Amino acid sequence: MLSCGTMPAAVTARALSVCLLSSHAMVLGDFERQLSVPGFRPVTRRLDSTLPVDLGRLTVPRAGVYVVDDLGHQGATESLLARIMECFPKARLLVVAESLEEAHAFALLRFGVKGLLTYAEAREQLLRALPQVAEGGFWVPRTMLSRFVDSVLTDTRGRRPKVGAPTSVSRREQEVLDALLENLSNKEIGSKLNISERTAKFHVSNLLAKFGVRRRADLILLCVQRGPNNL
Repeated sequence: MLSCGTMPAAVTARALSVCLLSSHAMVLGDFERQLSVPGFRPVTRRLDSTLPVDLGRLTVPRAGVYVVDDLGHQGATESLLARIMECFPKARLLVVAESLEEAHAFALLRFGVKGLLTYAEAREQLLRALPQVAEGGFWVPRTMLSRFVDSVLTDTRGRRPKVGAPTSVSRREQEVLDALLENLSNKEIGSKLNISERTAKFHVSNLLAKFGVRRRADLILLCVQRGPNNL
């Protein structure tokens, strides 16, 4: 059974704690070398190759972000991610893989993963991706994110998407959010709600800020990850 560890009190906001999990010593070494710079505190955990049959006695500490090396099998990777989230329900997850096949990537995004990188991309982007993921943002290739959002909107076509919003969202902002999740443009939102396009744009900008994301696609993805009852 996976043990849930804790992070020493000495870890502060000065260094982002990053737990690196892989069954390959070379991959762990490469990740650790990348993070051997000011601002990061890496902790490595070597995984047993028999996952997901037996997670052994692996102890995973509390961390700002968990970087999980894809285990080469969707069920194995999701089993490990589920174990982490059992211990830390609000865990920020980033998966690194040799390649990102669409079906597997979409499953990981629905599961709650906020970052997706290939090994090649990780060499250049990991240091930039980690702080954004730690803050609740997303680091997903733009084209993949667009295709994922399209697939979500296709799945929900014909029924009105619903999402739980922060308590600070006003009734009008909730209406704009519902329209945004129907993939309407600012102009179409304005027409639907009898407000100007400029006012619609203002409300959309406020929603992005309140949900802590930068793009419409990120907001849709965040709503998907909040669970099936929200769509």
